[in-house]
Amino acid sequence: MYGKLFKRSIPNLFTLCNLYVGFLSIFFAAKGDFKNASILILIGMMLDSMDGRLARMLNAQSELGKELDSLADVVTFGVAPAVLVYYVSFSNHGMVGLLVAGMFPLFGAFRLARFNVTAKNSQHYFTGIPITAAGGLLTLIVMLKPWIPSIVITTSFVVLSLLMVSKIKIPSFKDVPIPKYGTIITILFVLLLYYVYRSSDFPYLIYFAVPLYVLYFGYRFRKGKQKKN
Repeated sequence: MYGKLFKRSIPNLFTLCNLYVGFLSIFFAAKGDFKNASILILIGMMLDSMDGRLARMLNAQSELGKELDSLADVVTFGVAPAVLVYYVSFSNHGMVGLLVAGMFPLFGAFRLARFNVTAKNSQHYFTGIPITAAGGLLTLIVMLKPWIPSIVITTSFVVLSLLMVSKIKIPSFKDVPIPKYGTIITILFVLLLYYVYRSSDFPYLIYFAVPLYVLYFGYRFRKGKQKKN
């Protein structure tokens, strides 16, 4: 009984970790540590990429997990990137900059709510860019700030906000075979590690992200071999 309960809780634990790194990212951004704030959001992307697939692999999908995932996404990929952008680019504009920065999580929350009520009718595509992708792309652009003008960050902020609530159809990655999906995540993971090691500091949460990543794809590879046999 307890084993089954623990098994069903595993995806939710990943989701809660995603939410927590979003909270920590906001904390670091408020302190002016934009580097670690950005890295934590990227770690959140990795965790978010795992929880849904783990739920399907373990047959542990639930309405609770679905709602919890949406709440975590609003924080990690809506509020955290908006706070990061505010301190990096918008804070010089006072209250106007604060009000504009707040639009990103609002658009993201609307997009998530729309997805939750239409997901059953759109299994193979997303309507509008997912908040995870929007928040992740915005974070990557902010990380390039030393080499790009501020107008690029502002433009990307506006475009990504609008794309989240747009009616553009974007193919879903849920049906992507795991080797291809794993390759995409591995590339992101390697780039993240390279950026971290080139940094002057090393966020302690990466120590947890590495074994989680290895265990996840190791388990998935094992399941794939069992199916073939």
